[in-house]
Amino acid sequence: MAPKSGLAKAGTSVYNARVTAPKHPPMCDFAERPFILFWEVTRACALACKHCRAIAQPKAHPEELNHEEALALVDEIAELAPPMLVLTGGDPMMRRDIFDIIERATARGLRVALSPAATNRLLHTDFHKLRAAGVVSMSLSLDGATQATHDAFRGVPHTFERTLQAARMAKEAGIQLQINTTISRSTLPELEGFVDILKEIQPDVWSVFLLVPTGRATLEELPGATELEALWSRLLELRSELPFAIKTTEGHHYRRALMQAARSSGSPAPRHMVPTRDGKGVAFISHVGEIQPSGFLPLTAGNVRTDKLADIYRSHPLFVQLRNDDALGGKCGRCEYRRMCGGSRARAYGSCGDMMAAEPLCNYIPAALRGDSPQS
Repeated sequence: MAPKSGLAKAGTSVYNARVTAPKHPPMCDFAERPFILFWEVTRACALACKHCRAIAQPKAHPEELNHEEALALVDEIAELAPPMLVLTGGDPMMRRDIFDIIERATARGLRVALSPAATNRLLHTDFHKLRAAGVVSMSLSLDGATQATHDAFRGVPHTFERTLQAARMAKEAGIQLQINTTISRSTLPELEGFVDILKEIQPDVWSVFLLVPTGRATLEELPGATELEALWSRLLELRSELPFAIKTTEGHHYRRALMQAARSSGSPAPRHMVPTRDGKGVAFISHVGEIQPSGFLPLTAGNVRTDKLADIYRSHPLFVQLRNDDALGGKCGRCEYRRMCGGSRARAYGSCGDMMAAEPLCNYIPAALRGDSPQS
């Protein structure tokens, strides 16, 4: 198939005025554009993480988007105008042109976040230069509460201390810091240890990622639904104890727990909850240009080398179905919280092969199935 016009050629326009991205991402119409767009700029990575959805490799894939394609893609993403663009991998710092990509995206008015691996390469990067190029936030992973457990999870020694050092460097450079923690059967017992470390790091956001069985992650590592209800309860307590925000990734039923807690206390629902999920307010572009609902739901709707990104996101049946709250199957489709939660479509797919099936790690029984009147 012939390349679509524009992407195969270098985007050579010169942007004379830098557009300042807003401090906080604004809400948007999920049918028109994703709230957050993840771009896996490379699959190259020096780490060997146990749960890696990308099954990252030490060297770049030979068909990875080249420099000219990458800059042209930035221009196309800017036309779609997602409130947040996350450059991820692999390790995005493994791309030689990563600063060019960041600067181009910033010049086009995109709010850029970076999700690098904690390696010596990162520690030898000028974080002030990253901030000047336009990186407004950075996410670093902390998947063990001790050096031994974190390094074992990440597959390379010394990543624990490098993560802590990178966190300090990001804060010193004025980059908003998010710490990502994978919750699996093996890491869940370390929860309080994570809390203690985070009190020292003082990130802006703690993102609790609930494992999805894709890539190197396995079904056997998923925690139980009852354990997760206890986790949600503990996170609700920590919201009032910790000086930074707590959110979940692929743990959408935490939002249900938040709404239940607010209702039981007579309080209004928490503000700033964004009801995204795979394909609904979220999109993903792979290292070779595949357009997918998320990095954890490896179903391909098109490719930026041949298709318009906006057209695929807005009109492809895969995305249209995922955005339809009333198309959800099982108890998720009957749940009064389905519009705010909707469960992890990626985990449903990874667990049973049906992306619209019920969230496998939720034991909540919807009011409609209990015979109660919904109160959502």
